[in-house]
Parts: sequence; C-alpha cells; structure tokens
Amino acid sequence: MEKDIKTILAECGFGFKKQFGQNFITDKNLLSSIVELSGVGEGDTVVEIGCGAGTLTRALSEKVKRVVAFDVDKTLEPVLAQTLKGCNNTEVIFKDFLKVDLKDFEKEVGGYFVVANLPYYITTPLIMKLIEDSALCKGLSVMVQEEVAQRLCANAGTSDYGAITAMIALRAQCKIIKKVPRTLFYPRPNVDSAVVKFTFGAPLKVNDKAVYKKVVHAAFSSRRKTLENNLVNSFGFSRAQAQEVLTKCGIDLKARGETLSPEKFALLSDIISG
Repeated sequence: MEKDIKTILAECGFGFKKQFGQNFITDKNLLSSIVELSGVGEGDTVVEIGCGAGTLTRALSEKVKRVVAFDVDKTLEPVLAQTLKGCNNTEVIFKDFLKVDLKDFEKEVGGYFVVANLPYYITTPLIMKLIEDSALCKGLSVMVQEEVAQRLCANAGTSDYGAITAMIALRAQCKIIKKVPRTLFYPRPNVDSAVVKFTFGAPLKVNDKAVYKKVVHAAFSSRRKTLENNLVNSFGFSRAQAQEVLTKCGIDLKARGETLSPEKFALLSDIISG
C-alpha cells in the first residue's frame, strides 16, 4: 500500500458518515501492536467487524491464514480495492454482522478469532452476540472507547461494574491490553480508546443461563434499589421469598446488585432455578 490512506480516501471521494462511527487507524506501529497483542498467528482465521479503510485488515492478512472482514458502508469498496490489493487471503463482506446468522456463518468459517476496531454504536450488541450465541469463536481483541473498556473489565463493587460485565463472565475473562490516544485516528474522535482482549475458556458454571441472565438484568434494573427489591419486582417474589434466596446465598439483605461478583450471581441463579 504505497499511497497514504488519506490520499486514497480523497481520490475515491469518500465521505465519512457519523452514523457509522468511522474513525480509521493510520499508524502502522499501532496496527502491528494490535495484531501482535491479539495473539493470532499464521494458522488462524480472523473475523474483522467494521473494517473501514482496511488498514487493520491488511495488517491482519499479513499474519494469519484467512481474514473475513465485514462493513456496512459499501462506498468503501473502491478504497478497499486499493488498500487490500494483493491480499488474496482476505474477503470483504458488505453486511451488518449483527444480522448474520452465526450458525450458518460458523459452519462455513470454522473456528475463528475476532480482531476489530469496533464502531462505537455496535460495541455492546456485538460483544453480547458473540458471548451468547457463538459456538466457534475462540476469542476477541477489540478496540472500543476507553470508558466502555473500563465497564467491560470492571470489578464488582465499582461504579463501572454492570450487567454486561457479569454477562461476559459467563464465557470469558477480559482485560485492557492497550490504551490508544485519540490522536492516532483519522478523523480524530472526541475520546480516547482502548483494546480489550477476551479470553474464552473456563466458563462460569451455571445450571440455567437464561435464569442467570434474568438475575443479572434484575440486579441492575434499578441500581439505587436493593437486590431484594429488584428480585421482588422482576421475579414476582414475595419479600419473604426474596429474603430466603438471598440468605441461602449468604448475601446481605441490604446489598445492591453491583456488589455481587459473577460467581455470586451464578450461585443466586442456581438457587432460584432450583
């Protein structure tokens, strides 16, 4: 890729679209670092969601066996024709990944990793789609807004801890592996970003995932209310029933949801599900 990415975008008459959260990475050192920290290698298949101008796509294609890149903006096609020239192991699909049937997709690609600079507007639904519905995804390394990264990796009892943190624990462990200043994007966004790595394995053991999900969402449905009150409201328990299940779990009757670790949520859901 001899031309500067900004030159290619200008020559193709590309216009940035705010609704797609388009902020492209141009720094080659950053691109190499993201690929290296993700841990993907020459035998792997990587799925990229929101490939943009293809800078990360190209960096991935040089290190892995196959890249399947998704983007919703078909006006990027002439840009990608230049930036991905010679990347014969790469396929670009102009489709919303959130609408992809994962069962059919995974039958075709087999096991895969996700490495992506995620458009901000799909961060939460995309992560939850993979956490809840994927069978063959081996792990994720995704760039997100820094404040979102803090929530994804938060510990119980902190202000950043929420339902998505507890839901991720069903399938993966996650940590921030790199912080990225806003100055390394084009155009420059208003916030800094961070790369979060999700490692799948040793999933949280629960008897009924649906009950676990319901318990978690109940706990955070009203953060100012006690867990007891939220259980009464969400499960239709009497106050005595709610107090009984909390006591069985060794949970303080005045506790709020954000104080419970994923393991405590698992215990609570198992007792509720019987």
